[in-house]
Amino acid sequence: MKNTLFTILILLTSWLSFAQESAFQAGESFKFQISYGFVNAGEATLNLSSATYDGKSVYHAKGYGYTTGITKKLFKVEDDYQSYFDKVTGRPYRFIRKIDEGGYKKNQEGFFDQNKKTVLVKDYKNNSQKTFNVGTNIQDIVSSFYYLRNHEKIKSLKKGETIEIDMFFDDETFKFKLKFMGKEEIKTKFGKINALKFRPYVQSGRVFKEDESLTLWVSDDENKVPLKIQASLMVGSLKAELIKYSGLKHKIVFKK
Repeated sequence: MKNTLFTILILLTSWLSFAQESAFQAGESFKFQISYGFVNAGEATLNLSSATYDGKSVYHAKGYGYTTGITKKLFKVEDDYQSYFDKVTGRPYRFIRKIDEGGYKKNQEGFFDQNKKTVLVKDYKNNSQKTFNVGTNIQDIVSSFYYLRNHEKIKSLKKGETIEIDMFFDDETFKFKLKFMGKEEIKTKFGKINALKFRPYVQSGRVFKEDESLTLWVSDDENKVPLKIQASLMVGSLKAELIKYSGLKHKIVFKK
């Protein structure tokens, strides 16, 4: 299981484009409880702040995922994902990926040149670097989460319709697509809330055993908060649920 826990969480929540009023702001923070089957397996956090990169005003998103309890003893995971992306266009300038997943380790940093449509990836573990050609609207795994939350199509999607983006991950570009499954009310730690239901699609041969093995729910409001995720993996199943949030740009309402 080279791509686990936080990688999956990010892939699942990578969904919703920069348009209209933004769904988020600096200071936003999420915390998720991750369970593997009936076992509490770990936690993941996503935090957003303002920063300056190469003279540009950017958002700096930090994602951290880790195993806890007995799961940590059996399969230790510490994943650190970061992204610096433009506040206006949502396009990424730099990403950091430092992971340790049961002994599988990576320590990479990527630098996007949006004009040349390239990304320079420095691999610190293997002391190497390589430049890859990418498309115009490329996203990294973290920036895509924020990019998609503002997508211009999100408010007009009809059941069965999809949103598609190009994502750079693991030294290659692949298509990431979300299918809108409709609306429903779900229960959360904070109460009931109206949610949008999505099925993410990723290219075969990656984390998920089939195209429709994932389901995620996000708040049906201006925030588009990721509330719950369920995934069927090659071995077992994974669930992530929101357990803490702060710094939302818009008011969120839960019903008791």
